[in-house]
Amino acid sequence: MIKADLLRKAQLIMLDMLIEFDAVCKQHALQYWLDSGTLLGAVRHQGFIPWDDDIDISMPLEDYLKFLEIGANELSDKIYLQASQRDPDFKFDYIKLRSNQASIVEFHEKDQSVNYHQGVFVDIFPMLNMDKTEENLDFYKESLKQIRELSSISLHTPNGLDKPKERAELVKALKQKHLSWKQSNTVVIYGGEMPDVAAYFDLAEVFPLGTLSFEGINFPVPKNPSHYLDAIYSFDYRQLPPENQRKIHAHSITLSNGELP
Repeated sequence: MIKADLLRKAQLIMLDMLIEFDAVCKQHALQYWLDSGTLLGAVRHQGFIPWDDDIDISMPLEDYLKFLEIGANELSDKIYLQASQRDPDFKFDYIKLRSNQASIVEFHEKDQSVNYHQGVFVDIFPMLNMDKTEENLDFYKESLKQIRELSSISLHTPNGLDKPKERAELVKALKQKHLSWKQSNTVVIYGGEMPDVAAYFDLAEVFPLGTLSFEGINFPVPKNPSHYLDAIYSFDYRQLPPENQRKIHAHSITLSNGELP
């Protein structure tokens, strides 16, 4: 069990990473928004969910690709930009910002030989815009189901296989559905790089982005956070879950050289 004070120190390190990422995005006019548990934390706690140990953000595909291109040169030496193109042993398709100040071992990594960077992290997901048709939505849900089956073992894919070529073809096919962001009657979807839940969101409920306070700082969020969170979660996210359901991803967290955030 990770002690609350240690988790809080790790959260503050991740917050500093988010602040630095936000500055880079502002400098280069890149859009992003808080997603998943981080958005839920902003709505329900005005900060981290007390037991959360990562940050989730999403970006329009075009901005995501631009950040992948420039990020490594724009970030300080406190942060490592992790992608499979830069860290070959990293078997996932989305970007992570990894801290060089604290490391994390997730439960699926326990007792495993891990050769990729294991700093505490910020997940970054690319988002697409697709025509809202029943055929497209079925295609999206089935694509993410297959991608999950072909992904490496993780918290979200406990029975996954690592078949990157087959997975890449599915991700490519999904991206062929992507439209301009100036369309109407469309839905925002995850690009497939992180195939957790096949949630989708009405474009007009995501843009234009708003802001919410997260740990005392305003960050971008979807225009209608309730619409977004209702699409992701099947439970009433407004209520605290029972204590036995307040699960942390991490098996262990270690601060580097005893440094504090």
